Amino acid sequence: MNEKESKYQAPALDKGLDILEYLSAQSIPLSQTEIAVGIEKTPNEIYRMLMSLESRGYILRDEVSGKYRLSLKLFYLSHRHSPIDELRKAAQFPLEELANAIRQSCHLSILYMNQVMVIIHAKSPGPIALSIEEGNLFPLPLTASGKVLLAYMPESERNTTLKNNSIYKKYAKPQQEDFLSSLNDIQQSGSYVKNSDSVSGVTDISVPVGLAGSNGVIACLTISMLNALNADKAMENEVILAEAYKCVKKIEQRIGV
Repeated sequence: MNEKESKYQAPALDKGLDILEYLSAQSIPLSQTEIAVGIEKTPNEIYRMLMSLESRGYILRDEVSGKYRLSLKLFYLSHRHSPIDELRKAAQFPLEELANAIRQSCHLSILYMNQVMVIIHAKSPGPIALSIEEGNLFPLPLTASGKVLLAYMPESERNTTLKNNSIYKKYAKPQQEDFLSSLNDIQQSGSYVKNSDSVSGVTDISVPVGLAGSNGVIACLTISMLNALNADKAMENEVILAEAYKCVKKIEQRIGV
C-alpha cells in the first residue's frame, strides 16, 4: 500500500460499504457471522457497523432469526439522484413510442460501478415480450449496452475499466484483441446489431445516447428482439435501427444535448 492510499483510508467506512455491497449480492437474509465470513472479517469487527447501518435504516434485522437484509433506503436514495431521474423522465415517453412503433421491448442503460445498469424499460405492446427489470446490473463485456458504452469511452478510461473487469481479464490475449477490435467496429458504424451473447434467441440493437453532446455518451438505448416473433421479417433491422435513432434524438433534445 502506498502512502497516499494509507493516508486516505477509512476502515470503518470500508467495512460499512463492504457489508452493503455483500448484502446486495445475496438473495437471502444473512446472520452476523455469515456476513463476517463473506467480507473476511470477524463477527466482532462488524458488530458496531451493523448496529449503525440498522439505526440509519440501511439494513433491517428480522426479529425472529436475527438475520440482516437490505432495506429500500439505497433504492430510494438512488432515485433521488437528479441526473438519473431527469434522464429517466426524458426517456420514458420516447421509449414507449419506440416500443409501440416496432412492437419490441427496449431499455436505456448507463455505466455504473464497472457494470451496466438498466434505468428504464419500455415493454412491447405484444402478448409476448422480453422484460428486463429496471435497476438490474449486467456485466459490461457480455451485453450489447456494455459494448456500446465501452466503445465510446475515452481510450484511457476504457483501458482502466477493462483492466479492472474480472471477465475481460480472463480472456486470452487473442480474445482481448478481438474484443477491442469489435469496439472499434461499433464506433465506426455508430451502432451494435448482433445476436445476444447472454440470451439465446434474442437479437440486440444498441445505439449510443448523448453522442452529439460535448460531454460524450451518457447512456445506451437497446432493443432486445425475440427472433421467433420477428421471423416473418415484418420490420427489418435497418428500419428498427432508424426508429432507434429517432428515439435517441428525442431523448437528447429533452435533456438538452
